Amino acid sequence: MSHPNRHPSRSRQPRPALPRAGLLLGLALLTGLFTGLLTACNRAQPGPAQLSPTLQRIRAARRLVCGINGQLPGFSSLAPDGRYEGFDVDLCRAVAAALGDGIRLELQPLSLAESLTALASGEVDLLARNLSVTLSRDASGGNGLSFAPVMVHDGGGVLVPRASGLRRLSDLAGRSICVISGSTTELVLADRLGELRLPYTPLRFRSADDSFSAYLAGRCAAISSDRSGLAARRSRFPQPRLHVLLPEVLSREPLAAATAQADPAWADQVRWVMHALVEAEERGIRRSTLAASLARAGAEPRRSDLRRFLGLEGQLGASLGLPADFSLRVIRAVGNYGELFDRHLGQGSRLGLPRGLDALVRDGGLQQAPPFR
Repeated sequence: MSHPNRHPSRSRQPRPALPRAGLLLGLALLTGLFTGLLTACNRAQPGPAQLSPTLQRIRAARRLVCGINGQLPGFSSLAPDGRYEGFDVDLCRAVAAALGDGIRLELQPLSLAESLTALASGEVDLLARNLSVTLSRDASGGNGLSFAPVMVHDGGGVLVPRASGLRRLSDLAGRSICVISGSTTELVLADRLGELRLPYTPLRFRSADDSFSAYLAGRCAAISSDRSGLAARRSRFPQPRLHVLLPEVLSREPLAAATAQADPAWADQVRWVMHALVEAEERGIRRSTLAASLARAGAEPRRSDLRRFLGLEGQLGASLGLPADFSLRVIRAVGNYGELFDRHLGQGSRLGLPRGLDALVRDGGLQQAPPFR
């Protein structure tokens, strides 16, 4: 018997399914439409330029802030006219030129400790200050830096007064050695002399100026730093020939520009500016011959490799969020890698360093650029 208060036929009828199905279908259509619009928008965006907060900040302020040493001849130091000059300064100029017209370069001299803090906080956009690539600096659990390609293959060394009678590393047993606190040199020196079981007294100083002043004042028997840095400082001593480098090379010190690891798109842009400098030398393109190279590329449509490099065809610049002709702008601003090295560090400069490992691969060195394609 059916219940008196419920109609039997009505109780067995299912609820109408059409409105619910229609709602689900409508939602699916709206979701698909939204996803399609979002995908289309993303494809229209110039990815790296939008994804790099550093580049956005630079273009909004119309300035690139580059942290430099500022006290290291050959790399970055004040010229007689009061402006900074050097290898690292030109690396900063190359990056600024690659970003396009109207970007002003601001150079910020910083100590090692200050530079790492400034990059992490966004006070500077880029570091180019004879900085060694190390695991602890690169690791996210360390300083969190993203290093550009190695531009100078250096090594740790020790400088001593010629009249001291110190001729080898073993002669430093029981002596005091000036070092910059927090530098890789401090650790390298401790490791190497520890291996040799040579006791010594490290005299630590916060800045390079303080360290070298103490050395020249006779407060320490020797001073340790990168060999290129020691040669650079020696060039400004009152009597450079009275000081010699010990023959031992304490370590490998690959020097490279660095950006904050938190902005990989910006790191890519800086990386390919450095590659462009080396690629230009490999192609034989100098600042003085750039116009001729550009004319040749324009007149020879089949030279796609050269045309891509100079921005006459392809989308290499756009894929990085840079102008199509960013490589051309770099060469016009500072020349190629070999020109930079010869001008500031090489045999014709005050430092007189050989190219050595910094020669092109075809010349027996380590420098080469990956393909621009």
